[in-house]
Amino acid sequence: MADIKDAIEEVVNTAERTPDRLNSVIALLVAVLATLMALFNVKDGNIVQAMAQAQAKGIDTWAYFQAKSTKLALAENMLDQLTFERERGAALTPEASAVLDKKLEFYRVKVDRYAGERDEIKTRAEAYEREYDRLNVHDDQFDIAEAGITVALAVLGIAALTRRSWLVWFAMVFAGVGLASGIAGFVGGDFHLDFLANLLS
Repeated sequence: MADIKDAIEEVVNTAERTPDRLNSVIALLVAVLATLMALFNVKDGNIVQAMAQAQAKGIDTWAYFQAKSTKLALAENMLDQLTFERERGAALTPEASAVLDKKLEFYRVKVDRYAGERDEIKTRAEAYEREYDRLNVHDDQFDIAEAGITVALAVLGIAALTRRSWLVWFAMVFAGVGLASGIAGFVGGDFHLDFLANLLS
């Protein structure tokens, strides 16, 4: 942020020393672009926090899924052992047979419950992953916005120093890409330059 402030002050000071139309336009563009970039940075910071939360919740939920899967495997193993015991236990007393049947039912219920809970947990974990991916698209949009506006500010600084008006138009190309990406990030739009996002990653 200090770089942006310094750039604005430098351009404004230059515009004050040599008042003409080009420097006034450049000063106005720098001020507007720096303000928008500050807003984009705030929104991007909030998105990064939400991404971290979604990622942490996803990791926790997958760990819980793994624990539930372990419990399911143990219950299935016990059910298999008891079923085998039931099938080979022809000489069981009626009391032992009743206890075995209760244990079989107990583990059947556990297996069904753990399987259902595990599927529910998996659905939640996948939802957190999708939320992270959705937020990451917007994070990329703000990264592109920051890169585009930063390049535009640098080119505007060169335009102010060299007094070349065509550089202002060149800077506006970068500013346009940055603004389009930043606005898309704010409104949840689909504007996403994949090749640029991959380059900046």
